[in-house]
Amino acid sequence: MTPPAAAQAGAALPQASPSQTLSRGIRALEILAAAPGPLTIAELADAMGVHRSVAYRILRTLEDHSLLVRDDAGRVQPGPGLAVLARGVSRNLQSAALPELTQLANSLNMTAFVAVWDHHDCITLVTVEPRHSGATVAQHPGTRHPINAGAPGIAIQSALTEAEWNRLGTGIPYRPEATEARRKGYSASHDEVIAGVSSLAAPVRVPGGRPAALAVVYIRSAHDPEAVGTAIAESAARIESQLA
Repeated sequence: MTPPAAAQAGAALPQASPSQTLSRGIRALEILAAAPGPLTIAELADAMGVHRSVAYRILRTLEDHSLLVRDDAGRVQPGPGLAVLARGVSRNLQSAALPELTQLANSLNMTAFVAVWDHHDCITLVTVEPRHSGATVAQHPGTRHPINAGAPGIAIQSALTEAEWNRLGTGIPYRPEATEARRKGYSASHDEVIAGVSSLAAPVRVPGGRPAALAVVYIRSAHDPEAVGTAIAESAARIESQLA
């Protein structure tokens, strides 16, 4: 006969369905990617809202695939397997954008990056910081912010007309600035995503996919914003020609 304590423990830890297990594994990777440093299993379990033993089983599977690693203290962090997966995300866009990002970053002395559209957010896909500068704004791959805030989101909207945007049923209003960006070829923002930071961006139309944005971020610059915006738009056009 099963002891009451064991029965209670079993009731507290029901077997998850395969889809729930997959969802939890993905959630674990999202938490680890967003964390400022390695987490203990207990910290990760708390963040996931699951029992520690459930988190441990998920982590063992992710560890087997090198999607996370444990340090000498047993804390977990993203593993090298994620870099392999990330390399395949929008591979053609990354390859076409990298030379343009490098040129923009070094000629403008600004951090340059490509942002892609994910539901209600913009996610930084790839970034390049200027070679000789110690005072640029960091923009790490995987960073996300709402698509209705900042120049990259405006640029992505500007790749579509307001009518085309509304037909997508995103529930996100079409910003008036996107109409102006369609006319100028680039968008601008200040103080929207990060306090004190400015951004300029141009849309990149991806054949068969959602539009992306080529952007730079900076705090102060001696460059004329209009000249920078034009340079970004020209770089975006060259990327599009590589993707065509």
